[in-house]
Amino acid sequence: MGVLAVYGVKDASALIYYGLHNLQHRGQEGAGIITFDEQGTPHSYRGQGLLSEVFTNGELKKLPGSLGVGSVKYANASKGGLNNVEPLFFRHHSGDFAMAGEGNLVNAPQVAAYLEKQGILFQTDTDSELLAHLIKKTGKEDRIERIVKALNMLEGGFTFVIMTKNRIYACRDKYGIKPLCIGKLGDGYAVSSESCAFGIMGAEFIRDVKPGEIICLDDHGLRSNLYSKFSRHRMCAMEYIYFARPDSDIDGCNVHAYRKEAGRRLARECPVEADIVVGVPESSLSAAMGYAEESGIPYEMGLVKHKYVGRTFIQPVQSLRELGVKMKLSPVHSIVSGKRIVLVDDSIVRGTTSLKIVRMLREAGAKEVHVRIASPMMKHTCHYGVDTSTPEELLCSNRTLEEACQAIGADTLGYLSPESTRDSCFGCADPCQACFTGEYPTLLYDDLSNE
Repeated sequence: MGVLAVYGVKDASALIYYGLHNLQHRGQEGAGIITFDEQGTPHSYRGQGLLSEVFTNGELKKLPGSLGVGSVKYANASKGGLNNVEPLFFRHHSGDFAMAGEGNLVNAPQVAAYLEKQGILFQTDTDSELLAHLIKKTGKEDRIERIVKALNMLEGGFTFVIMTKNRIYACRDKYGIKPLCIGKLGDGYAVSSESCAFGIMGAEFIRDVKPGEIICLDDHGLRSNLYSKFSRHRMCAMEYIYFARPDSDIDGCNVHAYRKEAGRRLARECPVEADIVVGVPESSLSAAMGYAEESGIPYEMGLVKHKYVGRTFIQPVQSLRELGVKMKLSPVHSIVSGKRIVLVDDSIVRGTTSLKIVRMLREAGAKEVHVRIASPMMKHTCHYGVDTSTPEELLCSNRTLEEACQAIGADTLGYLSPESTRDSCFGCADPCQACFTGEYPTLLYDDLSNE
């Protein structure tokens, strides 16, 4: 999921639309934008599919106003459908508001049960709706105080952007698991999941939202509130490894620089004799460059990504992911034929993609395929928004390194260590690696259905 908001800028919806294009990699299943015009009237449009498929017939002209919020949707199979496409709009006697969020609440079942006991009915499966109801139920204080109380009832990795007719609130979880940053846009401001959205909008990066911080943007400018005295910097390692664009800076660390350093460390930890290094497009190319530079093995473009096919990992069901691999990549036969290849990829989740890529390279004439992964073995379920599903589906949850190597058909297989994954990050001293190590930064809650 990618979220983006703009305050105090003419034609906010157009800027949000262009900014969301640079966040499309964070979600491909739906997109939406909500604005408030000068009279405080809300205007909304959302749909399923890519941004270019949703906004096709001049819808942006019907979204006037100088402030707005938009999002692109990434969801697992259980949270699909138009109802779950954000931003969501809520009417309330204290003032209407819109909201978009990213990440996942680990205590969502408990929060939902609490609200249901008070007679709340839900229209979506989103965490944003849970937060909206908490804000409305927490008393008669000022809105910022109600937001503070509501956020303190949530546990997990998340960011939320809340918009009223004259103000925007940007909130980040107290563990700093999910990214959110602020930019200056003319006389106004922008808030985005990643800084890569700012360039196309003409915005200047200011800083990241701090863990446990609420940023308020209105005619008073930019104001900061901390909703929790507890705060950590536990940015999700998968943001650096896979999700974020290489031109984004997250918590003081450039994503491309992180991946290249991870590739260098991978070459030192998992060396192999080979003729060429090939990266899996596109999130692995930086790591492959680093591996090639450190090892002295030439870097070659042995795989070509088809330009108009999306990311296979964030497809909601396995059948679509498997079909997408063949549509997504093609081997360059004249480059890989007869070669011993180091195939560098960012991560292995289920292993089906890796198996198909190894097979493609062998069918194209590769002599050997040595797979090197620029992250540790993924053994545990993510509870913070990465759809890794159940541990049983993960390639390495119950396999040794040798068994995993056999499962994907590689000659050898090597992974980056958790220590090097941590040390490759120049900005976050202790990124969350729960999906690799099983050490979760937050409390975890049992699902109420198991009680």
